[in-house]
Amino acid sequence: MSKQTEILEYEKSENLDYFETTETIEPEMELEKETIDEMKSGSELLVDSLANEGVDFIFGYPGGAVLPLYDTFYEGKIEHILARHEQGATHAAEGYARVSGKTGVVVVTSGPGATNAITGIADAYSDSLPLVVITGQVATAGIGKDAFQEADLLSMTTPITKHNYQIKNVNEIPKVLHEAFHIANSGRKGPVVIDFPKDMGILSTNVDVSNELDLPGYSVPNKPDKTEIQKLRDYLKTSKKPIVLSGAGINHAKANEVLTEFVTRHQLPVVSTLLGLGAIPYDNPLFLGMGGMHGSYASNMALTECDLLINFGSRFDDRLASKPDEFAPNAKIVHIDIDPSEINKIIKVDLGIVADCKATLEALLDFESYSIRHEEWLETCFNNKSAQPFAFKEDADGTFSKPQRTIEYIGEITQGDAVVTTDVGQHQMWVAQYYPFKNHGQLVTSGGLGTMGFGIPAAIGAKLAEPDKTVVAFVGDGGFQMTNQEMAILEEYNLDIKIVIINNGTLGMVKQWQDKFFNKRFSHSVFNGQPDFLKLGEAYNVKGFLIDDPAHLEQKLDEAFQHDGPALIDVRISPIEPVNPMVPSGKANYEMEGLL
Repeated sequence: MSKQTEILEYEKSENLDYFETTETIEPEMELEKETIDEMKSGSELLVDSLANEGVDFIFGYPGGAVLPLYDTFYEGKIEHILARHEQGATHAAEGYARVSGKTGVVVVTSGPGATNAITGIADAYSDSLPLVVITGQVATAGIGKDAFQEADLLSMTTPITKHNYQIKNVNEIPKVLHEAFHIANSGRKGPVVIDFPKDMGILSTNVDVSNELDLPGYSVPNKPDKTEIQKLRDYLKTSKKPIVLSGAGINHAKANEVLTEFVTRHQLPVVSTLLGLGAIPYDNPLFLGMGGMHGSYASNMALTECDLLINFGSRFDDRLASKPDEFAPNAKIVHIDIDPSEINKIIKVDLGIVADCKATLEALLDFESYSIRHEEWLETCFNNKSAQPFAFKEDADGTFSKPQRTIEYIGEITQGDAVVTTDVGQHQMWVAQYYPFKNHGQLVTSGGLGTMGFGIPAAIGAKLAEPDKTVVAFVGDGGFQMTNQEMAILEEYNLDIKIVIINNGTLGMVKQWQDKFFNKRFSHSVFNGQPDFLKLGEAYNVKGFLIDDPAHLEQKLDEAFQHDGPALIDVRISPIEPVNPMVPSGKANYEMEGLL
């Protein structure tokens, strides 16, 4: 049977005549043998295009609309990681993207497969993580006709993507793929969705992969203007109380070393956002800690009292600036961000610089070397840091382990060098306060969307990105029950990940707010029954460690981290342990409560 006949028979078997497509090869067409031999299906072309982009892993879950694509995956050109849920696939791709700096790739089927992925797409959009998500779709002739498992993914994902596409011609595949990867991983990074109708995977073409870009309406700012750099330097020369605010933009730009050099030269204290942690080492004396709702006293007082605030890559979100009218009230504010829409969106600034954070810092350091000292201001900041460090009280009866000490000790075991993923809630804030981060890419957490269930799949993606690194996933007992099925992947791919459940039998942050703001009316925030988590881990062949006696905390943690293979560590903590300090929602940064 000739190649042409094979193609025709395959397309006929798929009932493509029903779809009224013009892309099939007509029997009367006379094609050169060489042309026939070069023909590829849309699925083959898509996989070749992914390989051309340097894709290492595809995170996905098959279904009817993507069966032609999965048939091509059978050849094994790119390693496919079979998630146990589409949300897990997207979070794993996020973890991979956050740690590797490369674009995470997800493939899911149409309808519920695609809608299950929306949470991860929204999470990546909020935290500026580069993903290319290929969603299966019904065949082109069935679109808009309520076909089985049809969903309008273009409309659904428009508000939560940098861009989205629907493939309507098999010849478009290489161009769309290359554009998608460029858009996802340039400028302010983010997710791009490619909606892929089933017939586009079956139809044939002789086009090849592409490295051409034609995006006239898309530009990426990079270097700052020299006049802007000069103005910033002038602000520095006259400032008496300057601080640097380090946001996620520093970590995305991998600008931690140049930031540390800049603040060291000028002796500038540094406040970090949650997603900016690791931009400057935790143990650097200039680092005051995380600012905002559960930030340090020194950081929040510095934000309040400074006369110059230089913001590198933070969007001034409400967890940092809960009361914008009283945020840095006496300061000149400089905002450096690669996304122009963030400038003046929340906080009115004196100087907005639309540029890459690393390029801006390098431009600042390229000027003649000079040093401005702020001894009195530094002394004030350091005294605040010494007077009110992150601290906790030991329980008098010693019934429960302290979550703060648990995280602190894991920091000692891992020498502050682990890749740390978290779910969302109290444990996330304790990790931000007590884990001694050293570098960018170490903290993988859901910041903007606050997605429970993020931690375990994100740890899987992080471990695949950095297989030689220790990876620790901190989760609450609530979030753990949302995506723990992804533990099945650990044994399958031999992933040595330590999962630490900070287990208080409640939805801890919800309960803390109910305690403080809703008259202790604990409406549906306490679990009346929990499964045996260690038995659940055992079912996935993950070794379990129960820590229900604080006297054995360090010994048990040592055992778990010395175990060769994945481990599930269930740490029992008090159900009334709060995260402190706290700036109540709508209050100014200086209005902290819960200080020791």
